[in-house]
Amino acid sequence: MISSKITGTGAFIPSITKENKDFLNEHFLNEDGSPFNSENDVIIEKFKAITGIEERRYAKPEYTSSDLAFFAAQKAIEDANIDQEELDYIIIAHNFGEVKAGGSQSDLLPSLSTRVKHKLGIKNPNCVAYDILFGCPGWIEATIQAHAFIQAGMAKKCLVIGAETLSRVVDKYDRDSMIFSDGAGACILEATEETDAGILSHATQTFANEEAYYLHYGSSFNKEVDQDVQYIKMLGRKIYEFALVHVPVAMKFALDKAGVEIDDVKKIFIHQANEKMDEAIMKRFFRQFKKKVPEGVMPLSITKLGNSSVATVPTLLDLVLKGEIENQEVNKGDVVIFASVGAGMNINAIVYKF
Repeated sequence: MISSKITGTGAFIPSITKENKDFLNEHFLNEDGSPFNSENDVIIEKFKAITGIEERRYAKPEYTSSDLAFFAAQKAIEDANIDQEELDYIIIAHNFGEVKAGGSQSDLLPSLSTRVKHKLGIKNPNCVAYDILFGCPGWIEATIQAHAFIQAGMAKKCLVIGAETLSRVVDKYDRDSMIFSDGAGACILEATEETDAGILSHATQTFANEEAYYLHYGSSFNKEVDQDVQYIKMLGRKIYEFALVHVPVAMKFALDKAGVEIDDVKKIFIHQANEKMDEAIMKRFFRQFKKKVPEGVMPLSITKLGNSSVATVPTLLDLVLKGEIENQEVNKGDVVIFASVGAGMNINAIVYKF
């Protein structure tokens, strides 16, 4: 049976570093517009303790999400050593389209995937380009879709990208703005006849009842600014509790479906949303097998890169594969899990063998 495997990865990490101390002079407000009782240094200290974030990266003003996606795509294509004209699909996961620096309007015409195909200079009209909106799990879901195309015989080579410039859709008066960052990660997924490598299984769920608006657009907490301009907003506590309950279950479902033993899982590449949340998810996941979390099983990039939504998992994967994260590596034959949770609320996981 035809399966699919990752043959190349690439990431673009923006050059502008914004440290926690850079938020000391921000004017954070409560949702109703009232000021916080705590000083900013206290807010930032608590933020670091909960999220693990020390700094994050922002894109240069002249770059947009499709630029970041293009840079990551070039690296993935080079890493896979393929002819880009042979690509059957270009799938880009994002959530907010093209937002120019200093602007507030999202531009989705043409799609980001079309823009990336244009920037790459691909002439082949049979290379189909489309976008996917699936919250933070978008890159994993796009990879699952590319895998399905390959299994169906509709594709042999796919370029899958996650790209975002979240720094341009945050409300600076909302302390949650400190979580988000910019970036892009990409991979090449190719057909393989190897029966014991590549994507072994996957799982996806959408919860759209009371969970549907845990992440949403909303007005600035500063009631004196234009209330028609919308920003990313989230119900942090509810998302945290939701993730702890549902993500470990989805991960176990995918692992069971793959027929892989828990002791054979070497790494878990989980969405870099919140370090404490990810650690809690790991504990609950391994507890289902009556196991403790193995040391080093969960690589982290959030400390220095923040939460770049759809870009976190592919960027983290690229960093580990390229030896950029200390004491983290993946070897041939290793089984890993990719997992994410985000707006929808959506959850997904892939069990993959290198």
